Amino acid sequence: MSDHYVKVKVQLEQMKSSSEGVEKEEADMIEDEVLVASPPASVSPIPASCTPAAQREPPKTSVTCRNQSKSRSKLGKDEKNTGTKQDSVLALQGTIVASNANSGKPVNRKDNEQQTLQIKGTGKMLQGKTETNGNTVPIHLPEDIKVGPHNKEDANKVAKRRKPVTVDTFKAKTSLEALKLSIRQLKWKEFPVGRRSACDIYWHGVSFHDNDNITSGQVNKFPGMIEMLRKINLTRAVRTMQELFPEEYNFYPRSWILPEEYQLFSTQISLAKDGDVSQKPTFIIKPDGGSQGDGIYLIRDPGDLRVIAGSHTKQSVVQEYIHKPLLIDKLKFDIRLYVLVKSLEPLEIYIAKEGLSRFCTEPYQEPSQKNLSHVFMHLTNYSLNVQSGNFVHSDSLSSGSKRTFSSVLYRLASKGVDIKKVWSDIISLVIKTIIALVPELKVYYQADIPPGKPGPTCFQILGFDILLMKNLKPVLLEVNANPSMRIEHEQEVSPGVFEYVPSPVDEEVKVGVIRDTLRLMDPAQKKSLTSYPEQEELSGSPVRGSGEEGRVLPSMCLKQVFPKYTKQFSYLRTVERITALFLRFLGVKGNMRLGPTGFRTFIRNCKLSNSHFSMATVDILYIDVTRRWASMLPGSREAGMGLQAFVEAFFYLAQRRFKSLPLREQVVSLLEVCEAQLENQGRGDPGGALPEDNTSSTRRSVSCGRTQPGRTVHPHHMSTSTPGQALSAPQLCSPATPRRALSQDYRLHQRLRPTHKGNVEN
Repeated sequence: MSDHYVKVKVQLEQMKSSSEGVEKEEADMIEDEVLVASPPASVSPIPASCTPAAQREPPKTSVTCRNQSKSRSKLGKDEKNTGTKQDSVLALQGTIVASNANSGKPVNRKDNEQQTLQIKGTGKMLQGKTETNGNTVPIHLPEDIKVGPHNKEDANKVAKRRKPVTVDTFKAKTSLEALKLSIRQLKWKEFPVGRRSACDIYWHGVSFHDNDNITSGQVNKFPGMIEMLRKINLTRAVRTMQELFPEEYNFYPRSWILPEEYQLFSTQISLAKDGDVSQKPTFIIKPDGGSQGDGIYLIRDPGDLRVIAGSHTKQSVVQEYIHKPLLIDKLKFDIRLYVLVKSLEPLEIYIAKEGLSRFCTEPYQEPSQKNLSHVFMHLTNYSLNVQSGNFVHSDSLSSGSKRTFSSVLYRLASKGVDIKKVWSDIISLVIKTIIALVPELKVYYQADIPPGKPGPTCFQILGFDILLMKNLKPVLLEVNANPSMRIEHEQEVSPGVFEYVPSPVDEEVKVGVIRDTLRLMDPAQKKSLTSYPEQEELSGSPVRGSGEEGRVLPSMCLKQVFPKYTKQFSYLRTVERITALFLRFLGVKGNMRLGPTGFRTFIRNCKLSNSHFSMATVDILYIDVTRRWASMLPGSREAGMGLQAFVEAFFYLAQRRFKSLPLREQVVSLLEVCEAQLENQGRGDPGGALPEDNTSSTRRSVSCGRTQPGRTVHPHHMSTSTPGQALSAPQLCSPATPRRALSQDYRLHQRLRPTHKGNVEN
């Protein structure tokens, strides 16, 4: 008996003995991975003893195909890797124990024994030979035959694919019920009290920092998202985009930030009333950190602003009120749409196909001094109207005080409204709003998860509150970083006794949003879903379960809108290019503020200084802009220039350099100059500022005229100020407060451009 035969026999005996104490569930889960259980057209080796001739009279020591597959499927945890490796070697090399070997004859007999390889699902047999020295000649398969996972690496991939996704729900809070239901539908594994080892997904209820000890996996919150979606920061982010793209961002109303812009607000309203006596605008005040309608009220005169204790006005945003909204059943309503930001780099955005329509509970009338305090008439917030006696909880999806958005669209379509146009405008609004938020979010992200530092990836579900005007134009009310995902509501079952009962409308919309968000973030399947989103919408996808066959879920309720529509909106990402410069010169990883040295390095490396704009002037610009923004952000303890201040300084530099162009072209032209200079330095060209004299100024003008390959060179790129040229006063087309003088040499002037009177309320 040869050593080879002894070794094979011992391994077969070990495989039999290891299968006796294994539970049935584990056997079923592994059975799909073994060689003989491969799908049709896969290949499995069959010993000569398993051929038809041998099956008629099987020897006692032989192992039939069925017994081999059964023993392989019942490997214990300790023997799983060994058995998989042995099966893989047998499969790849075509090493089959011959029938006479099972009857005690040596494998390396001199009469070149043939081996048989069966192709499952085809009825074909392939044969190989064993040489006289006992070595096996590999069986070469045709290229059209697909071989299953028969080696160790592929077997490990299969095992990994079968492993259920783990979700940590310890911090889920209000979204817990919908999340639990989604996890059960997906057959994933939940850890409601956390887990010592890492999970695939962490679901937080409030912010990214609910758990600061996560170094891997995926978290459902972005760093800084809560801060960026506060009323004031959202207004500033959109306002910056309104300066560059006033027509594209006219879906957000004219706004003022209190208390810093109170005088501007008061002056503009007085001038408007003096110009038109019949004009009686209404304004809505929203506290900066308010939620669920808390602290919102309407006024018609700046003197009606409420003050808190002391002499300071509470930080808030004032916006013009929309007095002609679209009505259904004589009631005002808004739309809550759920939007998934799957990643920032690259930017991926999904919009839920279904949303909620939340109705007021009192028939609408245009605002007057008599009805300004009627919150059930003017405010659509669910948390307010649910307290009204007229609020209707309905089991129907198309009636009551909360309905599906699709039911509203159906009614509009029945009246001849172009629903595709409405959806297109809403998608455009969502994409533009997120593009406005991304620059600051990238700064927060690199501060919490610097490049090279271990950390999780992030995604987040946002709640967009949108109002349709009478002309069907959508207007952005606000964006919620933590939209309510409750699928039940409080109901009075008896006098003074309340309990939570299921809400069919909420469950219909919210469970699908959470479930499909998890499907998109599945570590194993998210790539395929992202690559073929339209196919996924039509056919659904199999679900990874715990030892169960994948079952098909409903088609995706989330529709990808970006990068799907990149071509239509990529030109709006100008501020992101400015952000890339800001991050480049931050210097210290994890920092969010640019110091004076970093700002000087930016000016020097981009060669923006000359004899008429010295480094001393650069320092004055830095100090003035930084101090002004520090006064507007009293809660900030970090010193230095933030991104918004850097963007303001960049706008000033662009206006100073390219005086005859519109602001947007000025900014783009300066970006091209900076990017070209930095690219030249990356190729080895000398960088830094040149000596401040007229000769160097001439050389610098030529240097700044360089551009990157394939980039269009604007004729103004070659122009610089001459010694006898007076500095013109640049004007900023911004609705912000006029900026004070930077120094005695020059001033930042600002012209207030009338913004689109598409007004908004919450």
